[in-house]
Amino acid sequence: MTLPGEAPHPGDELFWLLRRTLHTMRRDVRERVDLSPARHRLLRTAARTPEPQRQTTLAAALDIVPRSVTSLVDDLEAAGLVERLPDPTDRRATLVAVTAEGRAVLAEADRQRRRHAEELLARLEPGEQAELLRLLHRLVDDADPC
Repeated sequence: MTLPGEAPHPGDELFWLLRRTLHTMRRDVRERVDLSPARHRLLRTAARTPEPQRQTTLAAALDIVPRSVTSLVDDLEAAGLVERLPDPTDRRATLVAVTAEGRAVLAEADRQRRRHAEELLARLEPGEQAELLRLLHRLVDDADPC
């Protein structure tokens, strides 16, 4: 935290500006599509694979504990966005598949996210937009994966 009269540390400022930007984008999407960031992330991860996935696989992909995936899948299943299927190779395991409704909700969330990003970027001149994206790519592409 910066004290009064003290210049903000660039690392702190970067963190808080990025966090605030992402927070407003997520809030905007959540208001338009009833999908929390955690549910959105799980739905997106499950939808990226052509085959239904085990919950443990989804937990590993999301880097969260399996119990958290169970709660998220419970919520998404209750909303009709995913379904649990028996694993044909292991009768003790369950697979998670995205439903047609889940894919539709995910597509709408993506549209809303893009719309909000375009509104934010519209505040900048085209050259500023290109420079911002170039610099962010440089920060992300040159960094070690998290």
